[in-house]
Amino acid sequence: MPAPVTFLVAGGAGFIGSHLVERLLRRRPEARVVTLDKLTYAGSLDNLRDALGCPRHEFVQGDICDRATVVPLVAGADFVVNLAAETHVDRAIEDGEAFARTDTLGTAVLLEAFRSAGRGRRFLQVSTDEVYGPLPRGEAAEDAPLRPRNPYAASKAGADLLCLAYHATHRLPILISRGTNTYGPRQHREKMIPAFLSRALAGRSVPLYGDGRQIREWLHVDDHCAALDRLLDRGEPGTIYNVGSGDRRRNLEVARQLIEIAARRVGRRAPLAHVSDRPGHDRRYAVDSKRLRALGWRPRIRFEPGLEATCEALWA
Repeated sequence: MPAPVTFLVAGGAGFIGSHLVERLLRRRPEARVVTLDKLTYAGSLDNLRDALGCPRHEFVQGDICDRATVVPLVAGADFVVNLAAETHVDRAIEDGEAFARTDTLGTAVLLEAFRSAGRGRRFLQVSTDEVYGPLPRGEAAEDAPLRPRNPYAASKAGADLLCLAYHATHRLPILISRGTNTYGPRQHREKMIPAFLSRALAGRSVPLYGDGRQIREWLHVDDHCAALDRLLDRGEPGTIYNVGSGDRRRNLEVARQLIEIAARRVGRRAPLAHVSDRPGHDRRYAVDSKRLRALGWRPRIRFEPGLEATCEALWA
């Protein structure tokens, strides 16, 4: 009887990572899933509450920059998914070095372990649409130039380039996904949707950077994880795949929707406060996801019902 397939999910106690761990365990009953997570402020065992009770799941607390931890875990994995990252742009503005260490150096440690193991079927690097920088119009295809304008985006762009270099040099089965703004249950409260909602529920002002006309493309976490799952099965090594919904909204519109949702819940409407814009705040992101859709993936959760369900989960 063949040994079960093993998935190593780095950053699996975080927002997107924990949803992916659950999906792999649920949809692949033969699979073993190992979660590696440092458990910084953004990762929590509470996110893995259901997975921790599964005999096919193992949790390892550790840093992707620590070779002693990473090497044996990668050596025992058939599939490696790297979701371990510092991701909050505001924090990156204050401390870019931490982002370079985790997002770029940590990816290098994982890649070198994957190369040394010589047995992995897929290495999936989970990146971001922010590496393309702002687009005044149109959509960024996967071959668009990289123009990151904040330390977070730059650290992820560096990791992407390392992945492409390891594929080209060592012919390793490495893929890259570049997802748009993802939302859903268990997202850390520093992010826009949970941060705005929690303030609105408390009757506090909702702080919106600048004029609020920055445009982002919103993707529910379940749709994002379905895309990653599809790439693990059908993605072409050496290829980049944009993961986007095509649903683009101004931040101002999203803030107003959250205020209205909270008002229906608590019976009062929180004020909207425009605050000074952050440095290097990109105006508009938009990606072309046709390459991924050709593999049979489609986003299934529309923004309004997805936002309502997310808010229900946040105050549950």
